[in-house]
Amino acid sequence: MTTLHTSTSHATSATLTEQPALEFVSCPHPQGQHRMAYWRWGDAQADHVVVCVHGLTRQGRDFDRLAQALVAQSPKPLQVICPDVAGRGRSEWLSEPALYQIPQYAADMLVMLGQVQAQLGADRPIQTLDWVGTSMGGLIGMVLAGQPGLPLPAPIHRLVLNDVGPAITWSSVQRMQGYVGQYGQYRDLDEAAAALWTLSQGFGPVSDGVWREMSTHMLRPGTNGQFTLHYDPAIGASIRAMTVEAAAAGEATLWALFDQIQAQTLLIRGQDSDLLTPETATEMTQRGPHAQLDTWPGFGHAPTLTGDDQIAVVAKFLLAV
Repeated sequence: MTTLHTSTSHATSATLTEQPALEFVSCPHPQGQHRMAYWRWGDAQADHVVVCVHGLTRQGRDFDRLAQALVAQSPKPLQVICPDVAGRGRSEWLSEPALYQIPQYAADMLVMLGQVQAQLGADRPIQTLDWVGTSMGGLIGMVLAGQPGLPLPAPIHRLVLNDVGPAITWSSVQRMQGYVGQYGQYRDLDEAAAALWTLSQGFGPVSDGVWREMSTHMLRPGTNGQFTLHYDPAIGASIRAMTVEAAAAGEATLWALFDQIQAQTLLIRGQDSDLLTPETATEMTQRGPHAQLDTWPGFGHAPTLTGDDQIAVVAKFLLAV
């Protein structure tokens, strides 16, 4: 069923009053190992786990506001895990650019969830595992939820796909090919935030304060006292190498995975999205997990899930009894 998101209050004035714990996990890759960072909000001993995974050039602190709201609103103890996917944020960069692809990312998530389970202890299994994925994070979620034989500590119960599906428009791939990894240095946070915003118009309404807050986590020290972006430019290599034929083959694989998903699924679509078409979104409501579709006017690709009204939609879905 399609619902229309009509609230005009997109920004939140709430101030973050806590900080997440930063943890690391060692993940294997064909040439060795790399360290992946993840941010934990809430109770580390909670057996309800929500994993929030960011988009292609973003990082786990994008979910600060959503994570804190979920922890505050949950009727029982909750932990929210927000990884920095390999090559981004506090995670290590991979030595081989060709590894920056969904299979490696999904494998890393399995290792991370194994560590989360180990920290709970063998006598306290994860009871509920939910997933929120924006763009690339949603693709990773589909790969994990669509393969029942994977060694997840618990099946994914509820799945939020934020403006992404099995079919991705070729025009959006071309747009990504033009900017991913193509960045320089910035004098200060204001200059960096402005530059990032020129690439992020599809995110929809975001207040200046929230955007500045989000942008602080997108930077790392550069040279001569300047700043540069937090991610390995090589993450763009596999995107630029993609062809129409490869994209079509990947789409067929993702549809096959989508059809096997058993999780309750919420699909959020920015009405002006250039990545997720209305036709694909509708098809996702008619096959596989029969996703609940929520279409948001005034947004493109992809909503930040930072405004109070955006958070309310996700919280209602994830925290339903």
